[in-house]
Amino acid sequence: MSLLVHGSTLVTPEGVEHADLLVEDGQIAQVAPEIADGAGETLDASGLHLFPGLIDVHVHFNEPGRAHWEGLATGSAALAAGGGTMFIDMPLNSTPTLDRASFLAKRSSAEASSLTDFALWGGLTPRNLDCLDELAECGAVGFKAFMSDSGMDDFRAADDLTLYRGMERAAKLGLPVAVHAESEALTKALKAEAAARGQQGVRDYLDSRPIIAELEAITRALLFAEETGADLHIVHVSTARGVSLVREAKKRGVRVTCETCPHYLYFTNEDVERFGTVLKCAPPLRSETEREALWRAVLAREVDLIASDHSPSPPELKEADDFFEVWGGIAGVQSSLNVLLDGHGTQSLPLTDIARLTSQAPAERFKLAGKGRLEPGYDADFSLVDLSSSATLTAEDLLTRHKVSPYLFQTLLGRVRRTVLRGETLYKDGKVGRARGKFHQPQGTQRSL
Repeated sequence: MSLLVHGSTLVTPEGVEHADLLVEDGQIAQVAPEIADGAGETLDASGLHLFPGLIDVHVHFNEPGRAHWEGLATGSAALAAGGGTMFIDMPLNSTPTLDRASFLAKRSSAEASSLTDFALWGGLTPRNLDCLDELAECGAVGFKAFMSDSGMDDFRAADDLTLYRGMERAAKLGLPVAVHAESEALTKALKAEAAARGQQGVRDYLDSRPIIAELEAITRALLFAEETGADLHIVHVSTARGVSLVREAKKRGVRVTCETCPHYLYFTNEDVERFGTVLKCAPPLRSETEREALWRAVLAREVDLIASDHSPSPPELKEADDFFEVWGGIAGVQSSLNVLLDGHGTQSLPLTDIARLTSQAPAERFKLAGKGRLEPGYDADFSLVDLSSSATLTAEDLLTRHKVSPYLFQTLLGRVRRTVLRGETLYKDGKVGRARGKFHQPQGTQRSL
């Protein structure tokens, strides 16, 4: 059935314009100032902005293995409520995605339960260097490695030799390596010093993961990528200085991109002291000065894309007297678009940049064919957003499994009224549709290795 979206304001990286959009067979068939009404269904979108569907390349939905932490059904529903139409799931917190069997098991779970489309990361750890080829064959978008303790016993950090050899192999496979860049040597030693002094508080934790730990690890990862010719992606960069290291490496010809997260743009370390464990993450939140500098980097288009790093847990894992022992992850997949829309109001972030950072850039970076653009021939993935009002998030609004989020009771610009995937409504005014997620693998990797 065809669908005509009439009277909306289309937002693309190239501009903002009033236009109609015609959908046929799940794809965009036409975009024009006015399209004659001849579709099977017409949707009046007057007064709404139409954004390309948000693609979140960094989530932990924890299924299979720890679905009670989140699960693919609730995680993807929350994504859709936030204007998202696709995610790329990380290889840990679920049963680790380290080989063919675990990859196919996760794919099967997602095909059965996910509301939105999806792709999958493979892992890079000391125990699975010989499995990278089979993960590539299965359709992994790339390989995720930790340069410091992941917090999960079943997903070990990559030592330098593992990371170096993993990059060598990934370069031959034509797939990126994504790294959590914090120095294990620094963070482990600082944590031990705090423990020896009996320091267990919020500020003690923040001090144990200083900015230098991020900068040192980014520098080392860039050196390995430059030497091996690997394609590198730095996840959740928390500082403008980290972004600057990536920018300078690009000038030298290193193939590298970076992402930051909404929580680094919205909250500060002082918020961690006020709000407590709900804002514990790694790298940790930084000072107001650092937050402002990171915003400047985003506005200067030095950050390649935005991702949520949605990393939830059961509420009891967020409860401990020792802040070091609390689960470190922020649940924010439903709020990413709203945080950036709020940045449109407070930081003058162009709407065109929001479309680029959340849709076009993720699709192009990870070679997701048919995704990320509002153009004929692309999948009809989009959200309709009311920018004339603001929304205060309540526990009843949250579609995640556990009603825990630092964005609760925060008032942010914009309301997502409807989210559409391949021409079908996934989410509308608080209600979600049926699971219809489709697996995507990076274009050009469907080959025998």
